[in-house]
Amino acid sequence: MQTSIRKQLLEMFSEADGEFISGQAISEKLGCSRTAVWKHMEDLRKEGYELEAVRRLGYRIAGKPEKVTGNEIQLGLQTEYIGRYVHFEETVDSTQKIASRLVYEGAPEGTVIVAEEQTAGRGRLSRQWHSPKGTGIWMSLILRPAIPVHQAPQLTLLAAVSVAQAIEAYTGLSAGIKWPNDILINGKKAVGILTELQADPDRIHAVIIGIGINVNQQKHHFADEIQHIATSLAIEKGAEVNRASLMQAVFAQMEKLYKEYLQNGFGLIKMLWESHAVSIGKEITARTLHQTLVGTAKGITEDGVLILEDKSGNIHYIHSADIEI
Repeated sequence: MQTSIRKQLLEMFSEADGEFISGQAISEKLGCSRTAVWKHMEDLRKEGYELEAVRRLGYRIAGKPEKVTGNEIQLGLQTEYIGRYVHFEETVDSTQKIASRLVYEGAPEGTVIVAEEQTAGRGRLSRQWHSPKGTGIWMSLILRPAIPVHQAPQLTLLAAVSVAQAIEAYTGLSAGIKWPNDILINGKKAVGILTELQADPDRIHAVIIGIGINVNQQKHHFADEIQHIATSLAIEKGAEVNRASLMQAVFAQMEKLYKEYLQNGFGLIKMLWESHAVSIGKEITARTLHQTLVGTAKGITEDGVLILEDKSGNIHYIHSADIEI
């Protein structure tokens, strides 16, 4: 089925919001025969959609496949631009690599690169991020903000707040943020975020935000050595979570906060981040490339830099470090 026709069909079903659409209406919208409409419906069924067909009423979608293809993401999506362009792959080495290429090819802001499986996913400090097939959300998002280069790290914190709020709203779980961008559920890591910048010294070309969410993994999916620190939403909730719907929630929240950020600056994002932070007011150990600091986390600066006060009362500003609470 042609991608444009499939997209039009899914948009029609999305706008119908569970109601039936007559075959005649679909035929007129797509500019094709009723026989062609039936063939398009069969193609959707092959993709895993459950379709009801009732005489004199028409068609409606009764169930969607549990995949995170572009079709699934866009059916019911409530955003203007984030998630409106989706590059989907079954298996990739890293969605960040594809996003980097698409930036140079002129991909519009809001483009999302999604994979069912990553074979070389990576987190901060070039660590491996395990991304088993069909269990989580492995994606990269392209933004093109007109902001000074030094403010780009603020978007990492914006992404963390967006994901934490979307998880809370969609699953009912409580999400905390460990600086700068790990999201914890009941003290265990469920989400990692990696932000990479493409820029000249005076201008940002793109910010690529990589997001890995452990959604439906079970305990056996995690290696023995990380089972005590890693978890998934399904483990914590006790039930599987629809990945495409969660992605839609993330995109909606991120677009809302991104617009607020571009219009009014970092103030609200900073406040929201601190409200989710699990380390503020607690003693932490910060391991940077050059030293290890122990002290109390006091908050973050207007640029998103972590403020640490050591036992001698000295203030340290942490730009990049591993944090232990």
